[in-house]
Amino acid sequence: MTARARTRTLSVAAATAALAAVTAAAPAHAAAPAHVAPPAALYTPPANPDANAQILDLLRHGRLQDAAGVLAMTRTPQAVWFDGGGTPADVRKSVHATVTSAARRHALPVLALYNIPGRDCAQYSAGGAADTADYEAWIDAVRAGIGDQPADVILEPDSLALLPSDCGMDDAQGSKTAERYDEIHYAVDALEPLAGTRVYLDAGHSGWHSVNDIVPRLVSGGIDDATGFFLDISNYRSDSELAWYGKLISSCLSYVSAGGDAGSCPNQYWPTADAQSWLDANVPAAPSAMKHFVTDTSRNGQGPWTPPAGVYPDPQDWCNPPGRGTGARPTLNTGDPLQDAKLWVKIPGESDGQCTRGTAGPADPERGYQDPAAGAWFPQQALELVRNANPKLLP
Repeated sequence: MTARARTRTLSVAAATAALAAVTAAAPAHAAAPAHVAPPAALYTPPANPDANAQILDLLRHGRLQDAAGVLAMTRTPQAVWFDGGGTPADVRKSVHATVTSAARRHALPVLALYNIPGRDCAQYSAGGAADTADYEAWIDAVRAGIGDQPADVILEPDSLALLPSDCGMDDAQGSKTAERYDEIHYAVDALEPLAGTRVYLDAGHSGWHSVNDIVPRLVSGGIDDATGFFLDISNYRSDSELAWYGKLISSCLSYVSAGGDAGSCPNQYWPTADAQSWLDANVPAAPSAMKHFVTDTSRNGQGPWTPPAGVYPDPQDWCNPPGRGTGARPTLNTGDPLQDAKLWVKIPGESDGQCTRGTAGPADPERGYQDPAAGAWFPQQALELVRNANPKLLP
């Protein structure tokens, strides 16, 4: 057989294997054992159906490397998002199905809860529960669905970093923001006591709020009763920047819990040596006694996008920026005593929304076409994330 023939045979075999992987039904699994072992890995949920459609289309056009890359991306552990659709009974059933599926695989599911009233300040991902009572009923359903199975909960991305008072949705008395804090704290009190559940609260990211600003928000949201906080959901900050920011927040929370003032804490804009000296002098707690954090590395492999200067009225650097790549693989072994995990929370390949960057739209002027709606599969971006992955998704 010639080298060319062998190459063609291998290509056909690879395509056939990938096609079978995409189209095959989920394998049957035995019932979960009575005593489930602690999770040894993170859970990988079923892929977005449109991701599978893209993989098949790439295969049909002979683009085997791209197909394999997208397939590898979808087969990496990722969060499962619950955004309030359906009745409480539907939510309980859906959450239960997820945690049960994960338990059968001895895997830890990451549940991203995204149903807070006034979600996303009525922007691209607007929606959420109708009011506090509706939200509490929804959280009660989530709690019933989790039961005694292990789960990590990413509680309401942007809920504390983007309060009603930040976007003109509050009243003069600040009642909407007060309700937001009460809603978050209710969820913490409902979920954190569950046997296998760890709850993490929203702390935005290192390019958004200063440590001095986000720490009081975490305290008001009930961080004292939660495992910790999360960083960089759906964003692009580098791992090293997030690790330092997370350490500063954890340290400031420890300082505040001992009676200190958050305004005195060092923030991410301090010289590193000065900040470390302050921590050494003011935060004696061991990492085991401090609040821990997790980060979203699903799209930060190339770091944040720097928009061209003076081109767009509102560059929206967070919204489907070009040229990004997937980042560090999800892991529960970070090597950092304060960082519990690196996770893929935002589903890589799903759109942030229809970005117009301050122009009349509807096209994204940076891309030259209209982006898909928030949460819809974005084939062009999926390929960017695969091709620019750091570390690479394929050998």
